[in-house]
Amino acid sequence: MDHLSNPNPVFEILVGTLILIVVIFVHGVGIRSISRQFSKSWTQVTSGTPHWRLNMMLAVTVAALALLHFAETLIWAVPLSVRDIIPSMRDSYYYVLESYTTLGEGNVALPARWRLLGPIIAMSGLFTFGWTGSVLVSIMTDFGKFDTLQARRERVEEDKTP
Repeated sequence: MDHLSNPNPVFEILVGTLILIVVIFVHGVGIRSISRQFSKSWTQVTSGTPHWRLNMMLAVTVAALALLHFAETLIWAVPLSVRDIIPSMRDSYYYVLESYTTLGEGNVALPARWRLLGPIIAMSGLFTFGWTGSVLVSIMTDFGKFDTLQARRERVEEDKTP
C-alpha cells in the first residue's frame, strides 16, 4: 500500500494516464451525444423558425458542453480527494479546475510525490477543450449557412417587390 501514498514517477504517470484515458472516453461519449442531440434539433429548423429558438438551441448546447467539462473535472477531483492527495473535496476540485483550464495560479498544490499529475490534468483539458472547440465551430458553421440562406431568401423577396 506504500506505493499509493508515495509513488514513483512511473506509477504517477501510469495513474495519470489511466485517468486521462477515462476522461477522454467520457468526453467522446458526451460530445457525441450532445452533437447528436443538436443535429436532431437542427433538422427541425425551417426558414420560419424564430431566432429565439435558434439562440436557445445554441445556449442549451453550450450549457451541455460546460456540464460535460464539469463532470470530467470531477473524474479527476474525486480520486485526489478520496486518496487524501488533496484532503478536501472542495480544494481538490479547485485544484483540478485550475490545472484543467491551464490557469494554474491557485494556492492549492499537489504534494511533491504526486506533482506529475498536474501536467497530465492540464493535458486532458487541452485535449477536451480543443475537441469542444471543433464541435462549436461545426455548430456555428451550420448557423452561418442558415443565416446566409435566410439573407438570400430575403434578397429574392426584395427583388420581387416592385
